[in-house]
Amino acid sequence: MFSANLGNWYRYIYGSDERSVPTISRALIRRVLEYAAPFRGKIVILLVAIAFQTGLQMIPPLLTRELIDVALPNRDFGLLNRLALWLVVVPLFGGLLNVAQRKFSSEIGEGLIRNLRQGLYKHLQSMSLRFFTNTKTGEIMARLNNDVVGAQRAITGTLINLITNSITLVVALAVMFALQWQLTLVSIVLFPLFVLPARRMGGVLRGITRDGMRVNAEMSAHMNETLNVSGALLMKIFGQTNSMYKKFEAHSNEVAELGVRSAVVGRWFFMGLGLVASLGTALVFWFGGYLVLQDAFTVGTVVAFAAYLAKLYGPVSELSNARVELATSLVSFERVFEVLDIPIEIAEQANPTVLKAAEGAIAFEGVSFRYQSEQDAASKVFAGLASQKRMGRDSYANMGMQGQLPDYQAASSRDWAIENVSFTVAPGQLVALVGPSGAGKTTLTYLVPRLYDPTDGAITLDGHDLRSLETESLRANIGMVTQETYLFHDTLRANLLYANPSASEEELINACKIANIYTFISELPDGFDTIVGERGYRLSGGEKQRMAIARVVLKDPQVLILDEATSSLDSQSEYLIQQALEPLFENRTSIVIAHRLSTILAADKIVVLAKGQVAEQGTHSELLALDGLYADLYNTQFRRDLLQ
Repeated sequence: MFSANLGNWYRYIYGSDERSVPTISRALIRRVLEYAAPFRGKIVILLVAIAFQTGLQMIPPLLTRELIDVALPNRDFGLLNRLALWLVVVPLFGGLLNVAQRKFSSEIGEGLIRNLRQGLYKHLQSMSLRFFTNTKTGEIMARLNNDVVGAQRAITGTLINLITNSITLVVALAVMFALQWQLTLVSIVLFPLFVLPARRMGGVLRGITRDGMRVNAEMSAHMNETLNVSGALLMKIFGQTNSMYKKFEAHSNEVAELGVRSAVVGRWFFMGLGLVASLGTALVFWFGGYLVLQDAFTVGTVVAFAAYLAKLYGPVSELSNARVELATSLVSFERVFEVLDIPIEIAEQANPTVLKAAEGAIAFEGVSFRYQSEQDAASKVFAGLASQKRMGRDSYANMGMQGQLPDYQAASSRDWAIENVSFTVAPGQLVALVGPSGAGKTTLTYLVPRLYDPTDGAITLDGHDLRSLETESLRANIGMVTQETYLFHDTLRANLLYANPSASEEELINACKIANIYTFISELPDGFDTIVGERGYRLSGGEKQRMAIARVVLKDPQVLILDEATSSLDSQSEYLIQQALEPLFENRTSIVIAHRLSTILAADKIVVLAKGQVAEQGTHSELLALDGLYADLYNTQFRRDLLQ
């Protein structure tokens, strides 16, 4: 029974998978150092400051020895005064060097982490929409915040301490050997006892640290999903606040348990190092005292040695722990580099074509597309995706989450979201996409601005394959109004100017008038400076959609993509939006996921999708004459508009 309890206690402290923890690779160290390359000059100054400060730390014990062995026995007041002065001057200069050291180490650390964070943010910006639909926002935030801060501690703390302690150890040994080599050998005979425990502790604490970061990311993701307006509303509507709290409680308990394990392992480790240091100190005092009694040694030298022991065993303990600290702190770098190494799916060619002003001729040429499974690069990095899938499909099912998934996710039961789709859109044409839910309409529109790339086939704009165009110039020519309008927690003005920051007040007002939203804005107490709230929740659905239309008007793109979802709006809002859309289609190429008969009748071409394929295409009258899928949709859905 005792052995079983001991085994449980051992597994609690050390974990059961410490052997599987990867070791620090040279490639990782080399990559970290590459980020430090721009700070070479400051690093040199920092090293010089550390060296001088370390040298100054070696002086006080020598002054103490001189005081005990010379000044006091000889009653030399002049020497006493000089020694007292030096005992003030040396710490003063040491303090000034310490301030300089701290300044340069902070500049190096903060600059390196700034570059790392900016690189990480830029890389995440280049990810395709697939990455963001498959990854929890909270886990992304954890990499940007927690892991980057952890990497910063590795630079400003661990690495600086490693350098400082290494220099201190070398200088202290040199001075001690110069004083008395036999006593120095006694001091260093216990060095292996400092090193051996660290060999095991490094892997153990590294594993605990990685587990801690993982569960912290999961907890952050849970908070991010449930403590925003949409999550809070959903929890309250479906009465799931208690169940969501229990999930958070489970995450929180796991974080606390790992924190306790880390603390216990660390204390045992430092207790062992402290005992070794005490044993070394006892040996030095015993042997030093013996030499004094034999008149082979002076009392001042023993006292100086006692002071140097702290400067010897302290750095040795820190260096023994350096492997532990380095192993744990570099986990943060590993996790950041994991994200930086996720391949960019929507990549530009070496010399892309800059599209200045598009005419708007679009052609789909045998386009097929499938959503990759979750076992892609991003999913392997963000290990929480498996639990995300379980929560999203199972635990949240009774909260109505499935109904909020985009229609392209409904295609996940098929191997292909869209397959062998071909049609053309002439400049200035209005093309309406119709079809049952899950037919691939949204997927098709997401391919035009290169939110995804086709798996097979090609899409061209004015004869250019989209993959050959500069992404920024492509998207500058395309305006998109999605089914769900997203607004930042900012003013109406800031949300509108997001499309065109240089727009004048007159252009802003004109766009709002076209979108039938200006009257509403002008009646608000703060007008354009009104805060819209989180995700625009202070506005109604119709007001948000008209804001989205005004935003596209300000952008004035040649190609317009619109998800015309108005089924959830009241008749007045729908009428205002319909009035706003009519001038929007003029003189521009438009692809519209049509839900309204008036838009379908106004379309130059109707493309009917079913199960990811083009079932029919033509004009309204041509498709009715075919008496196929479009005719069925017209009779069951669109025709109701005539009766209203």
